[in-house]
Amino acid sequence: MAERVRVLVVDDEERMRSFLVAELARLGFSAEEAGSGEEALRRVEERDFDVVLLDLRMEGMTGLEALARFKAADPSPEVIILTGHGTIDTAIEAMRVGAYHYLTKPFKLRDLEIHVRKAHERTVLLRRSRRLLRLVRARIGGAGIVGGSTAMKRVLDLVAKVAPTESAVLVTGESGTGKELVATAIHNLSSRSGFPFVAVNCGALQESLLESELFGHEKGAFTGAHRAKEGLFEVAHQGTLFLDEIGELSPALQVKLLRAIESGEIRRLGGTRAFTVDVRTVSATNVDLREAVRTGRFREDLFYRLSIFPIEVPPLRDRPEDVRDLVLHFLATVTVPGKGPFTIAEEALDALTRYRWPGNVRELRNTVERMMILSEGSTLDLTSVPPEVRAPGPAAIPAPEEVDLTLDEVERRHILAVLARAGGNKTRAAAILGVTTRTLYNKLAEYGVSS
Repeated sequence: MAERVRVLVVDDEERMRSFLVAELARLGFSAEEAGSGEEALRRVEERDFDVVLLDLRMEGMTGLEALARFKAADPSPEVIILTGHGTIDTAIEAMRVGAYHYLTKPFKLRDLEIHVRKAHERTVLLRRSRRLLRLVRARIGGAGIVGGSTAMKRVLDLVAKVAPTESAVLVTGESGTGKELVATAIHNLSSRSGFPFVAVNCGALQESLLESELFGHEKGAFTGAHRAKEGLFEVAHQGTLFLDEIGELSPALQVKLLRAIESGEIRRLGGTRAFTVDVRTVSATNVDLREAVRTGRFREDLFYRLSIFPIEVPPLRDRPEDVRDLVLHFLATVTVPGKGPFTIAEEALDALTRYRWPGNVRELRNTVERMMILSEGSTLDLTSVPPEVRAPGPAAIPAPEEVDLTLDEVERRHILAVLARAGGNKTRAAAILGVTTRTLYNKLAEYGVSS
């Protein structure tokens, strides 16, 4: 037998309270009463109510004051305001503070019953949503996505909403922001979590190799194909296929990917038999796909197939309040053999927070690990912060002879300067520049720089 809806009647008129409690009980509700706002708040702290019927005008704490306190509670019951002094102004104010509905005395009991039942349904949905969001945050935190900033809370809210669905998701954001962690969280919170999560970097492989990775090949399909091989679409059957750096996909592979997504069928290279696959796609990119569509570098129909539900992961420079939590997370999870555990001094944390982090969370993690390796003690102090992070200089003023440079030349000089700063490490340089390693290699080839 389902548990009865729990209603709290709050009114400083005893006769009205008793009448409502009796009628609500007759209608099948579990009703209790409170004679003031203060008493009602104590009752809500003692047990969970689904709906509160709240008189607007009471001695002591007013209905509006009590309403604001109710909405701050967790779990929060829906509140229906009851008043014999109804005005448009007070109705608007009550709704603004968070009331579910507003009834003016006298009212029909049938109307009250309908609104109580609808308010209860909303309470159930909101509590379920809050539980899911807490679960999302706990799991994402465990997976390495850390941050309590408003921007990251928005990301978590979107993950909570889309994860239980079958919609294709496009995760956008600069390199190093944690797009794959967001994709993993979506998979783990979906009904497909018991099946594979398969990731492929579309920018890391040549076109022929990527096609074989995605769709598989039959024996003898090409030189070196000594045996048949499943493609990642087959491996990810009933699970999630994560297509990272989707903006790097060649036009020919865009056509084949679109066909596979639309039909749910793939054919291995060199084969004629069709394989039916059930795969949810989550894609990620650090390029502007809308601009790529506009310039003809990316198919418009594929873009809309992949981006039914977009999620943008903000860069770390736009959420500096997350730096502290991330640093403490890395100190607890990154290990350096023979050293640690580590703590960090406030002045070092302040320096890390002030830095812009062009390589985002990935660069921050690498910096913390470097500090741990170089540290002579168990506390990371200001001296252990890399010089370029500790005291980033102001933007350089171009020399007179540089003012007339073309944008291409400015870009070339900047890329080469970042590469030099990264000690020739192209992966790190690409992260700092916010581009893929493949894009960086292509640029260097244009400049005639040996890769």
